[in-house]
Amino acid sequence: MSSRRLLKAGEAIREVVSMAIIRELRDPRVKNVTVIGVEVAPDMREAKILVSIMGSESQQATSLRGLKNSAGFLQSKIAERIDTRYTPKLTFVADEGVKKSLAVAQILEQLALEKSKREKGISDSTELSDSEEIDDDDVDDDDVEDVDVDVEDDEFEDDEFEEEESRDLLLEGDVEDSTEQIAPPKTDEPLV
Repeated sequence: MSSRRLLKAGEAIREVVSMAIIRELRDPRVKNVTVIGVEVAPDMREAKILVSIMGSESQQATSLRGLKNSAGFLQSKIAERIDTRYTPKLTFVADEGVKKSLAVAQILEQLALEKSKREKGISDSTELSDSEEIDDDDVDDDDVEDVDVDVEDDEFEDDEFEEEESRDLLLEGDVEDSTEQIAPPKTDEPLV
């Protein structure tokens, strides 16, 4: 049988078994069961049902035993709803994938928490404490002059940016009267 047909058969068996467990199975041991997937043998004589069971280890074992005891009933439901040459013999296996994914998520959460604690510890040590904060009275006039120089440099860069922006606008055709913007400034000094 082709793998595509096996996948389709597995999906049909999964649907029938999961609906039968939810609606028709009256075993009180079978609780909180989710059918994850079905692996069908190539000759369709056996099917391994992968189930996820929520609860403690003892509840999981009890539900798995209940499912194994209900295998005949579930096989009869498959025979009623799916027309195949053979009705597959069902075996139930607890899927540990969900449990493992929860464990991995918990480990990743712990690592993220430890990382944030480390980063917070580093940032706390680099921040100024209240006693180290600078008051306005402690600032010298020399510091203020340095700030003024920095501001003048920033203004020069802004002038260059405005000139480049006006050239870009001229190229795009957004400005209607372009002669006023590219005319040189009028000065008394001769142009060289």
